[in-house]
Amino acid sequence: MGTRFLFVATLLCVALLPGLAQAQDRMPPIAPDQYSDEQKAAAAEFQAARKAPVFGPFAAMMRSPEVMNRARAMGDYLRYKSAIGNVLSELAILITAREYSQIYEWSLHAPIAEKAGIKPEIVAAIADGRRPEAMSDDEAIVYDFSTELYHNKRVSDDTYARALKRFGDRGVVDLISINGYYTFLAMFLNTSRLPPAKGGPLLQRFPE
Repeated sequence: MGTRFLFVATLLCVALLPGLAQAQDRMPPIAPDQYSDEQKAAAAEFQAARKAPVFGPFAAMMRSPEVMNRARAMGDYLRYKSAIGNVLSELAILITAREYSQIYEWSLHAPIAEKAGIKPEIVAAIADGRRPEAMSDDEAIVYDFSTELYHNKRVSDDTYARALKRFGDRGVVDLISINGYYTFLAMFLNTSRLPPAKGGPLLQRFPE
């Protein structure tokens, strides 16, 4: 009896540890041979744009192929061509992933952010929910703008003025849009329960 109790208790502890056990994926990928004509057309558009088969959250979104391709198109610009540049966009993505405890976004983008030039200690601080030290001026603007937007649901005049002076109107619009787009993805991913990218770093979920 004692051994059995210990075994069950161990399983429960493992299941409750953040990042070690994930709930079942609610929207597993649809097999391509099961695609409708609309889904086949959407998958072909995705392949042409991303040079890869439909993957990640987009595979789950194939249940609404119009949403999937419009989301993909917006991401093509915001991730790769935004006015604030790819390094700062990756920083904003990590901030979003942390705000939503989004394991897939984090597992995919934390290594990309470091490779792009975000210091590991900045990534670690964001994972811990701390304001990173020794950020560049640009990184501090993006961090302050994004965290104010999440925590206060608005941006102060001072922070807005700093972002506008540095990035211009287009940069401010793009920064807002990156936060909004990856919030949309985080909401979708948290609902669909897509597991983290294989081999990517895990992100601990904060207590609620």
